[in-house]
Amino acid sequence: MQTLTGKTAVVTGASRGSGRAAALALAKAGAQVIVHYRQSADQAQALVADIRAMGSRSDAIAADLASPDGPHRLARRVRAIVGERLDILVANAGIHAHSAAGDSTVDDFTRQFALDVRAPYFLVQQLLPIMCKGSSVVFLLPCTAQAAAKRGPADAAESAVTGAVQTMSRHFAHALGERGVRVNAISLAPEGHEHVVTFLASDVARWITGASTPGDHR
Repeated sequence: MQTLTGKTAVVTGASRGSGRAAALALAKAGAQVIVHYRQSADQAQALVADIRAMGSRSDAIAADLASPDGPHRLARRVRAIVGERLDILVANAGIHAHSAAGDSTVDDFTRQFALDVRAPYFLVQQLLPIMCKGSSVVFLLPCTAQAAAKRGPADAAESAVTGAVQTMSRHFAHALGERGVRVNAISLAPEGHEHVVTFLASDVARWITGASTPGDHR
């Protein structure tokens, strides 16, 4: 059953993996989907074709979200396509590295935070003017903070990223609540997360905001 007919969505890092699965699920539910990618142009265009074959509208936009102006440029291009209304933002693009703390470089660490923390922060900021009451932001977390902590210092950077995004998600949920914009985070599982994305993006989940699942055990 289509629940997102007439809604517009942006999925970052959508050319493959979890982003692709989320984009397809949103399109299957009836949403127009803007596919963001950095380098995988062929995969992004193939996804656009698949979405259009479902009967949904779709376009692809390339942008390097690790660059300081990447989120701003992506937001401008999104607005040029969707106009003055965006219903769904799925922030997925990022680096999921599992290098030992002793092997990480400053550049590695900086790039990971740029993609996983700075980019979604400024993307929300830049797209907020076209988010209306009922809009939904979903952060896809690389892992749960608890699981990363159990694996030890090899995943310290990824654990720090996850904690930062969880905190940012709760802050945005509180700050944007009066505007009717919902913000939630999903800790990625091997499969099935795309159904949670679709649920959180729908009006059925209109009372859910500030949640982080399943890794947030407050």
